[in-house]
Amino acid sequence: INNYGYLTWEWANGLRGYSYPLIFASIYKALQLLAKDDVQLLIWVPRFAQAVLAAFADVKLYSLVQHLENAETAKCVYFCQLCSWFTWYSCTRTLTNTMETLLTIFALSYYPIKGLKMGSSCKYLALIAFAIVIRPTAVIPWMPLVFSHFLQEQRKADLILYNCIPIGLVTVGTSLIIDRVFFGEWVVVQLNFLKFNVLQDLGAFYGSHPWHWYFTQGLPVILGTHLPFFIHGCVLAPKRYRIFLMAVIWTVLVYSMLTHKEFRFIYPVLPFCMVFCGYSLKHLKAWKKSAAGFLLLSNLLPALYTGLIHQRGSLDVMSHIQQLCNNSYQSQAFVFIMMPCHSTPFYSHVHCPLKMRFLQCPPDLSGNESYIDEADVFYSNPLGWLNKEFYNDTLLPSHLIIFSVLEQEISSFLALRGYEKTATVFHTHVPQGRVGSHIYIYRKKTGMSH
Repeated sequence: INNYGYLTWEWANGLRGYSYPLIFASIYKALQLLAKDDVQLLIWVPRFAQAVLAAFADVKLYSLVQHLENAETAKCVYFCQLCSWFTWYSCTRTLTNTMETLLTIFALSYYPIKGLKMGSSCKYLALIAFAIVIRPTAVIPWMPLVFSHFLQEQRKADLILYNCIPIGLVTVGTSLIIDRVFFGEWVVVQLNFLKFNVLQDLGAFYGSHPWHWYFTQGLPVILGTHLPFFIHGCVLAPKRYRIFLMAVIWTVLVYSMLTHKEFRFIYPVLPFCMVFCGYSLKHLKAWKKSAAGFLLLSNLLPALYTGLIHQRGSLDVMSHIQQLCNNSYQSQAFVFIMMPCHSTPFYSHVHCPLKMRFLQCPPDLSGNESYIDEADVFYSNPLGWLNKEFYNDTLLPSHLIIFSVLEQEISSFLALRGYEKTATVFHTHVPQGRVGSHIYIYRKKTGMSH
C-alpha cells in the first residue's frame, strides 16, 4: 500500500495466502484514502477489528448453546468463554489461528446437530471453506464433524453435489485468483502449506516437542483452571455432544503427530471445550456461585498479566523506533534489531520507509544437512559476526536494539564503535536463553571516529 515494507520467507515460497492479510490491507487502504493513516491507527484498527469479530463469535456461541439446551446453560458456557485467560490473550491478535477459531465458532452455530431442527449445510460449509483458505489446518477439527453430518444425512448425493462441490470450487477459486493477482503467478498456497508442515515436517526447524506435549502441557495450560470443569462436563454431557468431544480429541491427536507444537495451534478446540465447562458449571447447583467466582479470579490474573505485562517490550520498543520517523535525519537512520528473529513487529508499527534490518532465520528448503540460519550463526559468536559484518565504519547501523542478555558479550564492540545506551525497555519477568528481561536501545554517537 505504501510501496515499502518487508516480506518474510514464507511469502517468497508461497506458504502464505493473501486472502486474510487482504482484510487488513483493505482497512489500511481505506485509512490512507481518508488521509487518516496515522501509525497509532495502523496498530490499533486491526486489533479492534479482530476484537469485534471475537465478540460476535462469543455471542454466537451463547445462542448456539441456547438452541441446544436452554438459557441457563448458555449463560454458563458464555461465562466460561468470557473467563478463559487464553481467549483473552489470543482473541484480539491478528494470527491466522485466531481467525480460524472465530470462523469455527461461526460455522458451529450453523452445524446441523442430530435430532435438532437447526443448522444450514450451506452456511457452515462455506465458513469452514473460508477458514481452510486462511489456515489449511482448519480442516482437522472439522473432519469428524463433517463425517458425522454426512453419515446422518439422508440426501447424501445432494449434500455433495449442491453444497460441498460448489462451495469448494467458489472458495478455492477465489483464493487462487487473489493469490494469482498478488504473487503474479498461479500458487496453490494450501498445498505448499501442507507439503511444508506435514509431508516434509520442516516446522520442526522451529523447535520440536515430545508426542504427548498437547496432552500433558498444551491443553492443560490453555484450559487453565477450566480443566476440572471440562473433565466433569465430559462425564455429564448428553450423547449428542460426543461429536464435540471427538473433535477435540481427534484434533489434539493429529497435532500430536507433528514435531513442532505451539499453544496457539490448538486454540480452535477451546470453544468446544467451553461447551463442556459450561455444562459442568450449570450442574454444580449449590456450588455454582463459588465455582464461578473461582473461575473468574483464577483467570483474571493470568489474562491481565499475559495481556498487559508479559513480553511487552517488543511492542514498547517500536514506539522508540517510530520516533526516528519524525526526525530530520530519517534518511540516514539505520536500525538493526539484534534479537531472535521476528521478536518485534516491523513496518506496520513504524509507518515510514526507515532503513531496518533484523536477524534472519528462514528454514533450509534445499535439503542442506549442515545449514545454519543467520540468527544461529550470529549467536554462536556475536562479536566475531559483528566485526565481520561491519568491517567498515560506513556500514554501521545508527541504532542497535538488543536484549539485555547480549550486552555483556558485545560490550567491547559497542564501546569501540562509539555506541551509547539511550533507552531501557522492560520486556519480561521470566527471561529465557536469548530473550532478556529488558531491551536496550543503543545509538551511535555522531561524529565519532576511531
